[in-house]
Amino acid sequence: MRLQTLNLTAAVSLALFSVSAVQADDAQRLQELITADHRDPANIERNQYRNPVETLQFFGIESDMTVVEVLPGGGWYTEILAPFLKENGTYYAAHFSPTSGISYQPPMLERYRQKLANHNEIYDEVIVTRLHPPADTEIAPAGSADMVLTFRNVHNWIMAGTQEEHFEAFYRALKPGGVLGVVEHRAPEGSGMDVMETTGYVTEAYTIELAQAAGFYLEEKSEINANPLDTADHPSGVWTLPPTLRLGDENRDTYLAIGESDRMTLKFRKPE
Repeated sequence: MRLQTLNLTAAVSLALFSVSAVQADDAQRLQELITADHRDPANIERNQYRNPVETLQFFGIESDMTVVEVLPGGGWYTEILAPFLKENGTYYAAHFSPTSGISYQPPMLERYRQKLANHNEIYDEVIVTRLHPPADTEIAPAGSADMVLTFRNVHNWIMAGTQEEHFEAFYRALKPGGVLGVVEHRAPEGSGMDVMETTGYVTEAYTIELAQAAGFYLEEKSEINANPLDTADHPSGVWTLPPTLRLGDENRDTYLAIGESDRMTLKFRKPE
């Protein structure tokens, strides 16, 4: 009996050591990727505001997961996620529809596809899907994803009036127990829909409400991407700040000194 107990203890210790080793390897790999040669230098400059390693670790990413990034835009996080997941995991990029009637979306999708093609050795395993409710909502096979991530997108869905449909799509794609990670520009609590529909800032309370209405529960929140210098009351909304700097040279130094927006970082989970 004592021998069996010792064997069991040894097996558990070995398993824990293996998990720790994998986590350490993943952490090192992420740290390497954020300044890797294939990354756009302008994107690397944004690391100081977007804290990619800390953010992805907060969400609990592992290199063998199936991960969906929602509307990756120009591919800022794709540069990190695609190579991180390439060997052992799966990366879905749920991008715009090529048939979208919104003028900027098909060209942005085409530029994204070209980015992938230009570095095929890195991005050859990226699976590009469409997300354009109500027509296109299958961002990955139902119940297949370990994690769905969205960075600075919720305000766009509010402006389009499709926020509920987006969160429902995330819920369908995730496995039971899967994680939804949300980073979004943060409006002061108590801000109304008029603010959220026009400024690019969204309250934490409303974001949590949307996720809970879709079936998620809030597991944890973080201040990793907080910026106390951002008052969230700028003349052209969040686009006043870098990297957009919509006002051009007007008070440019002031907005550069503020940096990118104050952001909420929320970790939701689909119930088992």
